[in-house]
Amino acid sequence: MSPFMSQISCSAPGSGRSAPGTAASFPSKAMKPGARGTALGRQPTAAGSVNRKRRLGPGGGGGETPGPETPGRETPGRGTPGRETPGPETPGRGTPGRSSNRRVRQDGADQRQVPAAQGDIPPGPTSPAEPGMAPSDSDGFSTDDEFPLSFHRQSEGLSLYEKKRLKNIQENARFFASLNMQETAAKLREIGKRRQTKRPNASKRKKLQSSGVQPIVRRSMRLLRLDPTGTPLPEIPIEIQKESEERISGPVKMVQDDEDDSKETPHLMKIWLEMSQGEVHTKKKQPVELKTYKSTLHRMTMQEGFVAKVTPSRVGSLAFHPSPRNFLVAAGSTYGHIGLWDLSSQEGTVHQFKPHCNTINCLHFSPSNSAELLSLSNEGSIRCGNVAAAVFDEVYTSDTWATSSFDFLAEDGSTLIVSHWDGNVAVVDRRTPSTSGELDADLGVNHFRTVGVHPMHRQYFVAAGTRCAAIYDVRNLKASPKKAVASLGIHTKNVSSAYFSSLTGNKVVTTCMDDRIRIFDTSAIIPKIPVVASIIHNNCTGRWLTKFRAVWDPKRDDCFVVGSMARPRQIEVFHFTGSKVREFRDMEWLGSVCSINVMHPTRNVLVGGNSSGRLHVFTDGALSG
Repeated sequence: MSPFMSQISCSAPGSGRSAPGTAASFPSKAMKPGARGTALGRQPTAAGSVNRKRRLGPGGGGGETPGPETPGRETPGRGTPGRETPGPETPGRGTPGRSSNRRVRQDGADQRQVPAAQGDIPPGPTSPAEPGMAPSDSDGFSTDDEFPLSFHRQSEGLSLYEKKRLKNIQENARFFASLNMQETAAKLREIGKRRQTKRPNASKRKKLQSSGVQPIVRRSMRLLRLDPTGTPLPEIPIEIQKESEERISGPVKMVQDDEDDSKETPHLMKIWLEMSQGEVHTKKKQPVELKTYKSTLHRMTMQEGFVAKVTPSRVGSLAFHPSPRNFLVAAGSTYGHIGLWDLSSQEGTVHQFKPHCNTINCLHFSPSNSAELLSLSNEGSIRCGNVAAAVFDEVYTSDTWATSSFDFLAEDGSTLIVSHWDGNVAVVDRRTPSTSGELDADLGVNHFRTVGVHPMHRQYFVAAGTRCAAIYDVRNLKASPKKAVASLGIHTKNVSSAYFSSLTGNKVVTTCMDDRIRIFDTSAIIPKIPVVASIIHNNCTGRWLTKFRAVWDPKRDDCFVVGSMARPRQIEVFHFTGSKVREFRDMEWLGSVCSINVMHPTRNVLVGGNSSGRLHVFTDGALSG
């Protein structure tokens, strides 16, 4: 055969080789390089090349001439194992007749493998890849040997891309099957159906029949009115806010509140008048050491019969008659009642009067005439109860209901300094027929609570108000503005009271709602008064208790008495250094908070008043002349 004819026979279809340089000798760009060696995806085996040579014969048929073998990449075929024999590889196409279940379509340079029949997608492989598989190609797709043999058998006729896609679909299906999503969805549908079911109406429900056994309800000891030891506490009536009464003008007869004519009232007036006559009762300093004073206080106890209800409502003020032989105590309460209790009488008779229509904040016996009892009320008036005239006469009246406290400017009690809630002060002279003040001044103190006069230098008075306590000079009240001559430290909350010490006035004790009792050194009136001691003390009394007021013992200049919120209930006595001197308590008779307390001027007698109108008396012996 001529060379020209051999060239034609080599390029003819069905021959085992393609002429070099023709389109059939190069794979299409659409085909994955390395994915298939030929259009059928398999390289001819060595045995196939030998058989072809035998058919054609040496140098004939196809025009082949033997020559050196061209080395090339060997790709394992998919034929039956054992069919391949080792030998040199010749480039070319395999025999088409070996693929009985596939058809080959050759279209120019593009040759694709198409499945012979479209059927269901077979399940993916479940076993790991077999050993000896080839690595992935340059495009990132794995070669055929990445899949196990069983997978190849089930997915014959698919391209590598389709096989990869089929494998991913099968893996995803197994993953979603492991999540049991269908079972979870079925459970959620059942839950939704349960919620949509209508509940029976409340009216159709069967009423539970009571078993007759009442359940045990736990209640606190406070609600049960028991102290921590289980002892019943005295009942405290709840104050009901009454409608404000009109202030009574002019004098009020000294008769008991519940009856017009009483046989007991003249007897009380007689005793009171006898106590006030005779020698003038003056304060006498007792130079007793603190140790002796402590032992005297420890001898003071509460005896049976020394607890009595003196006023019908909460006690707001107390005053002791200065007589050293007889003991008469006066108590002012809310709603304007004044109760008098003669502790010396064996009967223990209590007398109640009502000269005011609002809370009585302050009570004082006149320093020059103890037959006179002066009382100040929130209604804006001060009255003087004169036992000789058996009348409560007006001393001072204000246009507004704003009076809060008063004290005597003169030693004989002829002039007064009166404080108002709105920050004003008034100077009142009892010797004039007018009931108005001689001088009014605005100190700018908010919520002015108490006022106290210096016992030695009576031109000074201390004022307690909102977050402040200061000392003023009555001689500067006409000046403008009215500045304080001394400031008493810093108080973070309202100051309930501030008083000079009873004998020398060298100290001031303040009671503040920031749970502090402070003592100041006022031996020298300077702009900034230093603090001597600050005592931590629970002063939060609440709404239904009268605010605590620490007051000095009139017999001493270094100790004061104050109420307490501690349990068991008690009345406390402190030294000005901050140390506690005595706790007055009685488990049997004292079971409430005594907010207002007073000491007798010359005898060892202590009286405390609570919010129910009861007075509790501590003494070191029999109360008799």
